[in-house]
Amino acid sequence: MKKIFSPWRSAYIKTFSEKKKKKQCLFCSIMKNKKNDRKNLIVWRGQYCFVVMNRFPYNSGHVMVVPYRHTALMEDFDDNEQLECMKVIQQCITALKAESHPEGFNVGANIGRVAGAGIDQHIHFHVVPRWNGDANFMPVLSDVKIVSESIEATRTGLANQFKRIFQQ
Repeated sequence: MKKIFSPWRSAYIKTFSEKKKKKQCLFCSIMKNKKNDRKNLIVWRGQYCFVVMNRFPYNSGHVMVVPYRHTALMEDFDDNEQLECMKVIQQCITALKAESHPEGFNVGANIGRVAGAGIDQHIHFHVVPRWNGDANFMPVLSDVKIVSESIEATRTGLANQFKRIFQQ
């Protein structure tokens, strides 16, 4: 069996294990703290969901659409919540295209711990921009993941795109 080491993931694991010990949902915590949207990397807030940068991104621009309702089950959402989440995922793609010109996207949700959900009690949707060649040799040879832009710069650019999109 081959082993692939990813030491950058230890910060991610530590962050969420500490939150679990406190019995506090990360998404619910940042959702309630409206005065610190920039610090918490929240890009936009809607009526039923919000958009937040992934602090441990797969690629630059990796965002998550998070419903305000704390639930792990898709079947809990009503029509309004579902509609806004899907529309906001679409707007994330529009904003990312305008901001960073990706060549494709991965969009999805990891529902349940066994499906890969790091935060399995509060469903959320990932929107990951992709570029040809974005998976390179650095993680394999040097245990290094290259993210090409600071998360703060990406958040600022996307927040400006959301303002533009929702003013239309």
